[in-house]
Amino acid sequence: MEQKKYLITGIGTDVGKTVVSAIVAQALEADYWKPIQSGELENSDSHKINRLTDENVHILPERYRLTEPMSPHASAAIDGVELQLSELTLPKTNRNLLIEGAGGLMVPINETDLLIDAFKIWNLPVIIVSRHYVGSINHTLMTIEALQNRGIAIKGLVFVGDENPATESFIFNHSNVPFLMRIPIAREVTADFVQEQASKLKELNCL
Repeated sequence: MEQKKYLITGIGTDVGKTVVSAIVAQALEADYWKPIQSGELENSDSHKINRLTDENVHILPERYRLTEPMSPHASAAIDGVELQLSELTLPKTNRNLLIEGAGGLMVPINETDLLIDAFKIWNLPVIIVSRHYVGSINHTLMTIEALQNRGIAIKGLVFVGDENPATESFIFNHSNVPFLMRIPIAREVTADFVQEQASKLKELNCL
């Protein structure tokens, strides 16, 4: 069976990217990789994914673990580390692979390189996580345009939260990006919630 490999990015911070990553990783029974973790080393995104998924999801070690909850380039400077694009090589695996970015696409890795530069090198289709708030149309369309301008394939959009027809129709009319799934807001994100949403995603057969 052909391997499926995807990148996940959000239109900004706190849009639900890690929860969506858990759901997609579970649906694909994939290896999960967070290349750069900034801050929360005792409760990292890798830790969260591990708690929210079952044994079919394998957590791969981060390439860089930075102590401060800041932009990677700033946290790296405090830690006395220089992040290098050449060090962010794709892990070798014979399983499906899901890679979660850090923040949005324009997060600086070092003084010259952005996260989107790594996305370009990895050359994998991107799943964009969007959530409705004032300014989200702008952030979603800018994310789409940035990827398209660099020739990076977009697998589709995942919306977190209730439907907003006016916003969503505008985004789709101006981007022609596929809609993949809607993830509801959960009072508490649990492993059961992730399993339920992963089952729905598998039924949609859109990945």
